[in-house]
Amino acid sequence: MTDITDSSELLPALRALLDDQVLHQPDQLLDLLPVGVYVCDRNGLIVRYNRAAAELWGRKPVIGDPAERFCGSYRLYKLGGDHVPHAECPMAAVIATGHGLRDQDVVIERPDGSRIVALVNIEPITDDAGHVVGAVNVFRDNTAQRRRLLAMEAGSPTAESILQAVPAAIYATDAAGRITFYNAAAVELWGVAPELDRSEFCGSWKLYWPDGTPLPHDECPMAMALKQKRPVFGMEAIAERPDGSRVPFAPYPMPLFGSSGELVGAVNMLVDISSRDVNSRAAYRLAAIIESSDDAILAKDLDGVITDWNQGAERLFGYTAEEIIGKPVTILVPAERHDDEPAILDRIRRGERIEHYDTIRQRKDGTLVDVSLSVSPVKNAFGTIIGASKIARDITERKRAEERQQLLLREMDHRVKNLFTLSASVVTLSARSAKTPQELANAVRERLGALARAHALTLPKILDDGRRAEPSTMLHALLRTIVSPYDEEAREDARISVSGPDIEITGTAVTSFALLLHEFTTNAAKYGALSMPTGRIKVECFEEGPCFVLKWQEQGGPPVDAETGTGSEGFGSLLARATVKGQLGGEILREWKPDGLTIRLSVTRDRLAG
Repeated sequence: MTDITDSSELLPALRALLDDQVLHQPDQLLDLLPVGVYVCDRNGLIVRYNRAAAELWGRKPVIGDPAERFCGSYRLYKLGGDHVPHAECPMAAVIATGHGLRDQDVVIERPDGSRIVALVNIEPITDDAGHVVGAVNVFRDNTAQRRRLLAMEAGSPTAESILQAVPAAIYATDAAGRITFYNAAAVELWGVAPELDRSEFCGSWKLYWPDGTPLPHDECPMAMALKQKRPVFGMEAIAERPDGSRVPFAPYPMPLFGSSGELVGAVNMLVDISSRDVNSRAAYRLAAIIESSDDAILAKDLDGVITDWNQGAERLFGYTAEEIIGKPVTILVPAERHDDEPAILDRIRRGERIEHYDTIRQRKDGTLVDVSLSVSPVKNAFGTIIGASKIARDITERKRAEERQQLLLREMDHRVKNLFTLSASVVTLSARSAKTPQELANAVRERLGALARAHALTLPKILDDGRRAEPSTMLHALLRTIVSPYDEEAREDARISVSGPDIEITGTAVTSFALLLHEFTTNAAKYGALSMPTGRIKVECFEEGPCFVLKWQEQGGPPVDAETGTGSEGFGSLLARATVKGQLGGEILREWKPDGLTIRLSVTRDRLAG
């Protein structure tokens, strides 16, 4: 931690920092200071302290705890070793009297037994009526300086020797800005030793503003303090060394006045803020990553109020950051799931994480969306849980994919069962004409192979570039493939004949026709012409205007009872009607003649293109 020689000069600036009307995040700014800072209310209760204060005390007192009054240290002592009760410490005296205190040493004992000498500067805080409402204490580790002073008690240390011993970069100028003094720490920061009484305003080789713009020496904060005759705080700059390296720093220039009030010069302390800038850049990068994330990322406090909202959240839920920040997170939760949020907050308060919790949330327009939530506790610099961060990922497509997968599994189950049923029919049919086991095996193998080829015709093809091509085939080829398991080997007196013009079938029409022809053929094998050894099927194709007609005629089968044929509709008839009328937009007619069934199937040619 960087020491500051005169921390009392920071008190006016700290009072501005502690005013929430000036800066909305004083805690974060106080944590950047290299000195300990804490604030007590009128009752002595600690209401705020920074990271450096906790490090000097060696502990983290509980904010607002009545047992932690006036000071957060473990114990306090005078330089002579006498114990100082907290109720009698310098902070208690300032709150009681309303009079500030400057540069007083006090000994702090930490819980581990170690002790440091702290240099404290305390200023009362008053309201508009002048009543004391609290006090702010700025203190730093003064142990090293105290030891050096004790070591030099035999002599008379000069102000210059004291300043040279200070590890903070300090230098002074005359009223014209010429450098009259600098210490070793300043040379280390600048990387160069300036010429006394010649170098002006700052001893660095070059200066830049934080954005990289060159900063002339006669416009630097030290020059501004001399010209305006007032301290200049809250600014930053960058010093470039002769080797090209750069050091960001915060200057604290203070003008010096003579006994008659005339300006005699100025003193400046430079605080190296390199480590803070590294942390700031990391924070900026993290903020950019969060803002550009496709996932919805938001933060809420322990009361469930939304405090942060990224663009991913805006895209998912429809609310802008201006609309949603400050609203309860339950605005995103459907009414029937409001009980979820208190349970989540209870787990966050216990420090638990919630990983990949699938649930439903509500958009601005009232629609629901499936999301996967990951919720983590958010802690402040002292490890206290102050809220939660939440990542919501839209899993709508995943849910749909799971539904499609279940549908495909059910369809696969149905088709596998159908294949087993069909295979049993093929075996039964083949057994009627087979005379030996070998003939039966050959017939079954050939018919199952033909069924496989017919199935392959109904499947889409995957092209080399990964695109899906719709199935395409000729009607005659599809028909012959489907009926081949029930026909004998190719010969002139084949049981099934196909004649007339052919036509190409593409897309979903291939599957529709395959199902229809398979149903016709299966029924013929069970009840019609193919159930008899002498049965025949004649298929004729022809065109009628915009329609393509397929005529299926069975002959040589068992006698057909017209009343039985028309009395009820089986699954095959229902399937045929739904497919022809629903998908193909055509017409199907059945006629049960004494010598066999005749089916007339008519569809428009443009429907055959899928």
